[in-house]
Amino acid sequence: MKKKIILLVAIVGLAYACKSPKSTEVNPADLVKTATYAFSDTAKLDTFKVAITGKQLSEMKLVFTIHSFNGSEIYKQEVSANELLKSYLASAEMKDDEDKVNFLKEEISYFFDEKHFLEPAVTENETPDKNVPDVTFYNELKKSNLNGFEYRFSKDKSYYIAWSAMEQKVKVYYKCC
Repeated sequence: MKKKIILLVAIVGLAYACKSPKSTEVNPADLVKTATYAFSDTAKLDTFKVAITGKQLSEMKLVFTIHSFNGSEIYKQEVSANELLKSYLASAEMKDDEDKVNFLKEEISYFFDEKHFLEPAVTENETPDKNVPDVTFYNELKKSNLNGFEYRFSKDKSYYIAWSAMEQKVKVYYKCC
């Protein structure tokens, strides 16, 4: 009987020792999403990509890039995962690193939601307001009918971007809450 108890304790101890500690490492494929969309040209598709880089939460960054139809990078923005999380922590229930990583995965999925692709970026009837940083660019978009894209890197601010054919670069045409 004593040998059986010792054997049972040894098996339980071995099983517990072999159990790997909880980790926030994730499969990188879970943290990348791409979409194609007519953006810098009305007919040709550009590639939008959002990814979380880094293996541990403390080193993760959200990186958003756009590559034009000819393959050149035309836009890149990044924010640390910790900065992104800071703006949501007050209202969200994220108790541990696993919850935080799951939240980042949800943000990746939400990033290319259909409502973020704006066709066209600005319509003829729209007028600029206090959230328009560059009225000249805004008016250029009215004439060009190029598409826009809206994204957020915090709970309280959204960025609306579009291609400036005149300046040959992506610019913010609207910033809002």
